[in-house]
Amino acid sequence: MKLHGKHVVVTGGSRGIGEQIARQCAARGAKVTVVARNQDALERVAQSISGNAYVADLSDDATVDGLIEKIETQFGPIDVLVNNAGLETSTPFAVEDEREIRAVSRVNLEVPMLLTRHVLPQMLARHEGHIVFVSSLAGTAGFPGMAVYGATKAGILNFVNGLARELKSTQVNITTLSPGPVATDMWQEIEGRQSSIQKIVKRYKRLQLIPIADPVKIARRTVDAIEKNKPFVRDPKRLGINFWLNHAPTRIANFASWGIKFDPLDAGHK
Repeated sequence: MKLHGKHVVVTGGSRGIGEQIARQCAARGAKVTVVARNQDALERVAQSISGNAYVADLSDDATVDGLIEKIETQFGPIDVLVNNAGLETSTPFAVEDEREIRAVSRVNLEVPMLLTRHVLPQMLARHEGHIVFVSSLAGTAGFPGMAVYGATKAGILNFVNGLARELKSTQVNITTLSPGPVATDMWQEIEGRQSSIQKIVKRYKRLQLIPIADPVKIARRTVDAIEKNKPFVRDPKRLGINFWLNHAPTRIANFASWGIKFDPLDAGHK
């Protein structure tokens, strides 16, 4: 999908990877709507790319339920949805606050599924669309101190595996971004936190297993993937075997369902 003239919505678009994806899309001629709860930061990004700012707290159910409809009413049909908004947690689970568990689970896993559910029928009706999900290297393995965060990102990967099979015979495509640590505020908070997780971080750094990625390069690769309809953006590439092994059961399931045309709207069974 060429992005020139398309309407792209980026959640978590006020900073980090989301901001950089918004900038890359705008640079390729897209009309971009950025969504986040920090109004000042959001408007700064929107103004700098001649885009739209939509302030929303995605931890609120009512806001999430009406978000897609309100954006499309105000700014037009959504061609590309980038589910980037997320919360990190790097706390040993036995002492993790229950409110943090609920918030991270909701924003990282439930919200992308719901926003996709709300935007997908319109994309299918127009026979065109693209949806981006941001997972993580943490979703392919269990990292101590990141049990909840990793669980939500693994959930995204498995959700996409099923959804991609449902959409296989349509013109709606999916890209999943699965980076390791990225040089953003989120990673700085993890490195600056006084927690047992620092022992793990130091060990992985010594083994050179978690190189810090540049958010601009990650964003550029993601936008390239949208335009070329590529299903994955993975970083670091040196851990490609980790991603490949994680995806092996999906390859088996795809083979088992070969030749079956799935109706994503279930129109023939109502």
